[in-house]
Amino acid sequence: MIEELRAKFERDQFEFSKHAVDQSILRDISVQEIREAIRNGEIIEDYPDDKYGPSCLVFGMTAKNRPVHIHCSYPSRPLVKVITVYSPDPKRWIDFRFRR
Repeated sequence: MIEELRAKFERDQFEFSKHAVDQSILRDISVQEIREAIRNGEIIEDYPDDKYGPSCLVFGMTAKNRPVHIHCSYPSRPLVKVITVYSPDPKRWIDFRFRR
């Protein structure tokens, strides 16, 4: 599924929820950083039964070595929906991949 997500982001087939836009501004995470994190990222959590539709959590690093988590819809949608984005707190994550 990560390859399908990457392909959607490469073709600009994604959109942001209002929450994701707000959070990216508050947390100073650019669209370019989100693209970078998706490009080299991995799916670390899967939410097939999410109440708003199947989604997953992607972890990736930016070109400046910043860890980023992107919660997004499955790539089966015409446009992948970015639900939220944040820099994971190392106190809550082991290697930014596993919840403590």
